[in-house]
Amino acid sequence: MPTYADLDVYADLVDAARASGPLFPETFVTPATVREALHFTGGSDEPLDVATVTRWSKDGVDGEEISWSVGYGPQTRAFFLKPAGATGRLPGIVALCDHGHYKFYGKEKIADGPDGPVDPVGPFRDGYYSGRAFANDYARAGYAVLVHDTFLFGSRKFPLEAMPELDRTLADTVGATLGHGAIDPEVLRYHGAAYLHEHIVAKYCDLLGTSLAAITAHEDRIALEYLASRNDVDANRLASIGFSGGGLRSALLGATSDRLGARVVAGMMSTYEPLLSRHVIPHTWMLFPAGWSRHGDYPDIAACPAPRPLLIQSALGDQMFTEAGIRAADARIRLYYDRADAAGAYRARFYDGPHRFDQEMQDDALAWLGETLG
Repeated sequence: MPTYADLDVYADLVDAARASGPLFPETFVTPATVREALHFTGGSDEPLDVATVTRWSKDGVDGEEISWSVGYGPQTRAFFLKPAGATGRLPGIVALCDHGHYKFYGKEKIADGPDGPVDPVGPFRDGYYSGRAFANDYARAGYAVLVHDTFLFGSRKFPLEAMPELDRTLADTVGATLGHGAIDPEVLRYHGAAYLHEHIVAKYCDLLGTSLAAITAHEDRIALEYLASRNDVDANRLASIGFSGGGLRSALLGATSDRLGARVVAGMMSTYEPLLSRHVIPHTWMLFPAGWSRHGDYPDIAACPAPRPLLIQSALGDQMFTEAGIRAADARIRLYYDRADAAGAYRARFYDGPHRFDQEMQDDALAWLGETLG
């Protein structure tokens, strides 16, 4: 019998919720179900006011910084990276930054711009990415890679001074506990305030009839549309990849867009049930779209575009999930691909050790993308 430890004296709340209908029903959902559940009336998925900010060539990569509007909030900034001197149409990848309770920067966590890495992302990269800007590595390997800031991150972050006074008052204490290393105190302060502020943003999303997941997926679709529109990108060979919260974004993007030929979800897979005890607190609101638990489970979101190719990479020592939840998700996803008579289009890789997307995992994902996109 599950204990639902974090709920303590309210552990029986789970059974009370089940009395009004099944949670995480084991039915086969479709992308249409996900799109309806993640409805956001943000208008078209086309970017607005697209502009090139700067261009550069460095370390085997030709880069551009691009800006566009999604129709609300600050301009989005993005890096577009491809092999230096490349001509013709290249397969394209939308590389999605993680959540990590690290919002001061977005794209810079996984990609280098014209001035190289920014100092405050160094300890974070060392801990989760083997110190690498994997988006630049993938560009050097022959891909056109787009890395953009999304809702609440980097150029799209919420101004600190606009956050409630309570969030700002507690920011230094909270920021110091988030494990981001000895970096600029102002960056840590921002992360502490943003950690608290996400709860408020989630309330507003719910009040506005949407969710943090729906808005993020909408902005990621806009980025994908931009990538597909470029004359140096093969719109018939597109993929998404992300680690942790970026893996969640990759799953959401694949379920809400028909453009992707392949998806990589790294360090972000479990069924919901095992999360209910000790594994809800570490995660972003993006993992829990309002009402989704009455439609299906989290693996259903990743699996429902079957037979489109999918790679799931999971660390069995991941402190964010249980091994039981990871294994159950794998079994659930396999049912979708078996049902689509496409078992070979789904691949699961399991690794020892903690939550990460290290060089081995990055190299494995790159090899799989090469096999899949051609």
